[in-house]
Amino acid sequence: MSEERKSLNFLEQIIEEDLANGMSKENLRFRFPPEPNGYLHIGHTKAIGISFGLGEKYNAPVNLRFDDTNPAKEEQEYVDAIKEDVSWLGYKWDKELFSSDYFQQLYDWAVYFIKEGKAYIDSQSSEAMAEQKGTPTQPGVDGPFRNRTVEENLDLFERMKAGEFNEGEHILRAKIDMQHVNMLMRDPIMYRILKKHHHRTANDWCIYPMYDWTHGESDYLEQVSHSLCSLEFKPHRELYDWFLDQVVTEDKLRPKQREFARLNLSYTIMSKRKLLKLVEDGVVNGWDDPRMPTISGLRRRGYTPTAIRKFVETVGVAKRENVIDVSLLEFCIREDLNKTAPRVMAVLDPIKVVITNYPEDKEEWFEAENNQEDDAAGFRKVPFSREIYIEKEDFKEEASNKFFRLKLGGEVRLKNAYIIKAESVLKDANGNITEVHCTYSDDTERRVKGTLHWVSIKHAVKAEVREYDRLFLDEAPDSHQDKDFMEFINPDSLKLVEAFVEPSLQDAEVGQRFQFQRLGYFNVDNDSSSDKLVFNKTVGLRDSWAKVKPQPAANTNANTNKQKPQQQSQRKAIDVIQKLGKKYTNLPEEKRLKVRTEILELAKDVTYDEVEPLFNTAVKKVGTRIAVALILKVLVENGQAKNDDVNSFIEKALEDKNELLVEEAKTFN
Repeated sequence: MSEERKSLNFLEQIIEEDLANGMSKENLRFRFPPEPNGYLHIGHTKAIGISFGLGEKYNAPVNLRFDDTNPAKEEQEYVDAIKEDVSWLGYKWDKELFSSDYFQQLYDWAVYFIKEGKAYIDSQSSEAMAEQKGTPTQPGVDGPFRNRTVEENLDLFERMKAGEFNEGEHILRAKIDMQHVNMLMRDPIMYRILKKHHHRTANDWCIYPMYDWTHGESDYLEQVSHSLCSLEFKPHRELYDWFLDQVVTEDKLRPKQREFARLNLSYTIMSKRKLLKLVEDGVVNGWDDPRMPTISGLRRRGYTPTAIRKFVETVGVAKRENVIDVSLLEFCIREDLNKTAPRVMAVLDPIKVVITNYPEDKEEWFEAENNQEDDAAGFRKVPFSREIYIEKEDFKEEASNKFFRLKLGGEVRLKNAYIIKAESVLKDANGNITEVHCTYSDDTERRVKGTLHWVSIKHAVKAEVREYDRLFLDEAPDSHQDKDFMEFINPDSLKLVEAFVEPSLQDAEVGQRFQFQRLGYFNVDNDSSSDKLVFNKTVGLRDSWAKVKPQPAANTNANTNKQKPQQQSQRKAIDVIQKLGKKYTNLPEEKRLKVRTEILELAKDVTYDEVEPLFNTAVKKVGTRIAVALILKVLVENGQAKNDDVNSFIEKALEDKNELLVEEAKTFN
């Protein structure tokens, strides 16, 4: 990242303007105010990141305030989980507070409102009040209890507090304007009767304040300078200010509410109610199921705080709602784990390989690099013997020249070990291959195109691997008016596999993350024990969903312009990549990350012969050279040897002045 000062987002601009207009920096204070009625999810990370991020930027305190005004839905379990999640993300709050801390003050202010003629008790049914409220285009009408005397209102309110009435018999409403253009200003509810046990105040109260009444007054009591919330609260700002108008004094700071676009993610639902249904219906195994978008679920799946914070930073702060592709989140965890996760070998779908010219009683331990991205990661010892497992898909009896893995008569390199050649196969009665017989060569300096991962059978450790995939098949599962979101559940979102892993993983601890070479990133699950290793698949090495996204049906009546995307899809992958590369360095970060993912996917259809002519691309065409590096990354992962020409290209890239190109080149070291 260059040392240029990043442009300010619109919230930072608001704060800078306030500081320029005389606000003291010491008066800056922010807050994150979750309701403890469920577990935090990926959508909350944006709100968390904005408030705590501003706190870090301005060295200002940030309160963690629980909006616990609805005892019917709130539990201490959720309070504890929220605190754990915020801490895990790496944020530190100044004060831990609760809206219930202010119940007495809010009540006293409500009494003041009644005495000033600004609040009254309404005793109608909810249906009658809704009818009187009107519509966005039709003004409301005054109800029959709107002009009760102050004395009667005070008496009823006190009796409500004393528990004399049942739920729904009376409510306290602010007395504003039933004809107001903003329906939220049409005498909103301030208090309702709820005879429920509260997780902090027990049974001390049986009337509870509404969110709109509590929100701004809590901000004021805490002297929060900027109350930041998502866009759906923008219409509430007028009411937020009206409530403050009634209580603010000149000697105290007045909070300012401002709104930002919330985080929406494809293939994901954010509704706590719908997430709860997934849990209650047994679709998932609790709030921390690795398929859930909850922070606890992401943590259990193997996501890191660094990756999530990078994701939030990349998405940025916007004023308009939009949907972020979940592949961006997956890209961020890949990038982080690529730098930090130790490389190990595991075979998920094994086929037995017998090396016939290797002595039966011999075994060797080869040195293997833990992470080529991290010089400090060091090395480990990996055992080798006459019988090994490789992946079934890595062997074919017959294959084309583009198949760089093992085939009869062909050679491959075993990662960290020898070169082997497939000589024959054994089959069962149904014609299925049960063994591949090979010979080995200790001339490891020879160049062969394919490199495979493997494990020694006699040393292998059994492990359960939980291969997780996206929970929904539809990009927007809760956007269909005529269908329930449950109809889009992915039946293959969890696949249980009995795998074999190298013995260095025998003592792997819960939470440790690894790259299973050539397969993806995995972490040790909470269920793992010394007797049974359990791994969760965090994410694959590449986006496997990019190639299965539904394409719009062809329209024979479409005009020329509408046919262009189809024509482009028929172009050779190398040509499309070159076009994407030309503008690569000029793109904003979020767009650039998406294009990078697209290039990596297209690179699967590029051959070495197609990319080789681009090795000598002019130095000034940095974007094209980055695209070449990405293609080579895929080719090498699929077994392409790093010959002199490839090494020369990488060396030049490492010496380049462009940081993006250098970062890509470093992945080859």
